[in-house]
Amino acid sequence: MRDGGIDKSLCGLVGNAERGRAIVAGRQGNCLACHAAPIPEQAFHGDIGPPLHGVAERLTEAELRLQIVDATRLNEHSVMPPFHRVAGLTAVRRDRIGQPLLSAAEVEDVLAYLQTLKQDQAEQ
Repeated sequence: MRDGGIDKSLCGLVGNAERGRAIVAGRQGNCLACHAAPIPEQAFHGDIGPPLHGVAERLTEAELRLQIVDATRLNEHSVMPPFHRVAGLTAVRRDRIGQPLLSAAEVEDVLAYLQTLKQDQAEQ
């Protein structure tokens, strides 16, 4: 890790953008609760977080990976949940203690999808 990002894959693998898109669009990541994204088949997109359109042009791969793992490392006031950090969390269901919301491979899949969002497009 370097300041502002995680340079290397968490699991040593390159993610799959199609699987990542499914995580972003579905309940597992629940990303659309806060973010708008070029996923037109989902009717409701949030506006609490920034839109994901063009995110790959605004953040580097390392910054995107860290944003997914633990957004508070980039912005201590972020309301985005840490999707791969488990240490230091206080409001966790008992059956989920010590378990990240996304596995290392799933983080890489989401990252692969976000890296396809290089321009403001209706669908990718």
